[in-house]
Amino acid sequence: MIAENVKKILSELEKPNPFGEPVTLVAATKTRTSEEINEAIAAGIYDIGENKVQEFVEKYDLVHGARRHFIGHLQTNKVKYLIGKCDLIHSLDRFELADELQKRAEKANWTANCLIEINVGSELSKSGFALENAENAFLQLKKYPNLRIQGFMAMLPLSEDSAFLRKLCLSMREIYDTIRKTENSVHILSMGMSGDWKLCVECGSNMIRLGTAIFGPRVYPAAAI
Repeated sequence: MIAENVKKILSELEKPNPFGEPVTLVAATKTRTSEEINEAIAAGIYDIGENKVQEFVEKYDLVHGARRHFIGHLQTNKVKYLIGKCDLIHSLDRFELADELQKRAEKANWTANCLIEINVGSELSKSGFALENAENAFLQLKKYPNLRIQGFMAMLPLSEDSAFLRKLCLSMREIYDTIRKTENSVHILSMGMSGDWKLCVECGSNMIRLGTAIFGPRVYPAAAI
């Protein structure tokens, strides 16, 4: 099933987005076993993304042949475990995290590739910079010498209002295009998950993060009694 899902999605992504950009598929591997992840890689996945640092570390030596992304909320006390091991951090959502990343990366003589997380739906349950502060956040974060800001990440709110979601997507694309006019390092707009990726690609996303669409529904460990 995993291989079939990967091949189906990749076939749908053979065409570029409406802006002529290829779309990168990141397999979201939260709760997935190393065997499942390696099966996806064998089927054509080149990028994998973990939500939890503990899972990132546990699977690091068990998974082979893919670029490593961190796509979840990152606590400052967990930054040290990603230094030198992560190809792209999607969730740079606050200056406190930038400070810790800079400190750790500088000490390791390493540069962290990052995306600025934008709370595009202004949701209290989600972290990230406000949409209206995205440009200023970029201007401040690009000053950190050991952080390489490569674009933006956003998660759409849960909504049945496709017009509303499309408006949010296009707002993110507008910010992305505005920054990209003067910043050659910016080339990634990571937006779209299993339930909304097609809409996001239609609106200009060039990186999507899919979990259940590749692996099927998640099975969480039973709570201890």
